[in-house]
Amino acid sequence: MLRKLLTLGLAVATGVIVILTNLQSNTTIASYSNLLTKQSQYASDLITSLPSSPTSSLPSSLPPPQAHPLPPTLAQWQDSKNSGDYFSQVSPTKVGYLVWSQFPVKVYIEPLNTLTDKQAEAWVNNVLEAVKEWNTYLPLVITEKPEIADITIVRKAPPLQMNSSSKIPRARSAQTTYNYISKNNLLSHNFTILLSPNQTGQYLTAATRHELGHALGIWGHSPLQTDALYFSQVRNPSPISSRDVNTLKRVYEQPTSLGW
Repeated sequence: MLRKLLTLGLAVATGVIVILTNLQSNTTIASYSNLLTKQSQYASDLITSLPSSPTSSLPSSLPPPQAHPLPPTLAQWQDSKNSGDYFSQVSPTKVGYLVWSQFPVKVYIEPLNTLTDKQAEAWVNNVLEAVKEWNTYLPLVITEKPEIADITIVRKAPPLQMNSSSKIPRARSAQTTYNYISKNNLLSHNFTILLSPNQTGQYLTAATRHELGHALGIWGHSPLQTDALYFSQVRNPSPISSRDVNTLKRVYEQPTSLGW
């Protein structure tokens, strides 16, 4: 299905669709009048939570934490308005901060076999819009090979979340989890993003944008609605803000055992 995306200005080479860095972030990949469903309301109380630990175990000994060189896209980033950041809200893990050190980061979108071609194309294009936006700040590619993916995106309802106060399970629109990988004396990680099938249009793009922010290293939430990583969903989703990028840059300046 991804091969159909040639018409969207993406270059295909050896099973990888490279997202060109000169694409403008304010240009949509495609527009569609018919979506899966028409949402009358975008729930503001479906909070995206952060799992407390990964689903895989760490090796017995960890490489000493070190800071990787900043990727050129972040090294060149300058916020002329001094918008600030929310780095204090980002949580380090047992291995340090969840940064990538080898680029481009490879993103795999699971095929949508249960949808019609038109529905699947619309869904993929909304997801790709968020990938393209983040590609401005960190190099990303779409791969057709799940076995080499760093980030896997799946159209699947996340498991219910138990409310600590009311003990009532709540539905979530998206979830991001990660695993550790130790291979050839190199410690790395990968992510899985679950996106609810109920998300469509700009809300699907917003959910993908938010979860990709986590998967790229912002393991925390912003307290401001004007940031893409705001802790809760809103009716009018925000694009990636200067504060989001400032936070991402500070994360990538921190030491980590990943990639060593």
